[in-house]
Amino acid sequence: MTRRPGRPPHPALRSLTRALPVAPATVLLVLFLAGPIAYCVSIAFTDLQLTGQAEDSFVGLENFRTAFGDEAFRNAVWLTLVFTVVSALLGQNTLGLALAALMRRASKPVRTLVGGVVVTAWVLPEVVAGFLLYAFFRREGTLNAVLDWLGLPTQNWLYTLPILAVSFANVWRGTAFSMLVYSAALDEIPKEITEAAEVDGASGPRRLWHITLPMIRRSIGTNLMLITLQTLSVFGLIWVMTRGGPGGRSQTLPLFMYEEAFQKSMIGYGTAVALLLLVVGSLFSVVYLRLLRTEV
Repeated sequence: MTRRPGRPPHPALRSLTRALPVAPATVLLVLFLAGPIAYCVSIAFTDLQLTGQAEDSFVGLENFRTAFGDEAFRNAVWLTLVFTVVSALLGQNTLGLALAALMRRASKPVRTLVGGVVVTAWVLPEVVAGFLLYAFFRREGTLNAVLDWLGLPTQNWLYTLPILAVSFANVWRGTAFSMLVYSAALDEIPKEITEAAEVDGASGPRRLWHITLPMIRRSIGTNLMLITLQTLSVFGLIWVMTRGGPGGRSQTLPLFMYEEAFQKSMIGYGTAVALLLLVVGSLFSVVYLRLLRTEV
């Protein structure tokens, strides 16, 4: 006697069964990510303050209009873009690719030494790295001591070129991530392709431009997106080195947001600036994602 097959489960029941394994993660995301973001969005449209105010009131887009009309905010936006382009797009990305390419041809002791030094800078806590770079750039610091020993002119780098000093500090600290990404990407390139290009007489720059970069295009886009988002949120490094000074000449958006929200007690306005920073990061992400989808 044969048994009749059972009825298939209802589609809704199948969907529920498939959703159960991810339910805990979804709950955690809602509680600790979506919830705080929604709360911050609501605060950005109020005049909430830390002190001197009994209750907050809804002000609509007033915080955003104030931001766009504030010269200090526009200066912070400009310095954020300079800091991101110099330290992430040009600094970490280019230097990381160069180190990854050079270490492929270096001997094992050199790879171990260089890799250890670069990765050590990356794993240092941000505050510790900030103090080290402050000691390097200050008037009586290591850089001026070396320049004085060489007979070259010295200056107070944290006063004359603060945004470039903190950009260099971020390059020094963050290049290891790009180096590791590109090292893994370069290892995936078949050796037969590069060897065939060498036999055909292609020079190093031509092999880099026509073979290496197109084949690691997706790694480049992913790396650029990640280091850009990380650089946009850098706070501790700049705060330890310059505190945004002198005269706001190294005050990026995270520092401006902190000053408005917690030093001037304008929580609503500071949260509105934070949302604008989130928009800037989203725009960068959209550009990189579109580049990743574009075929070479």
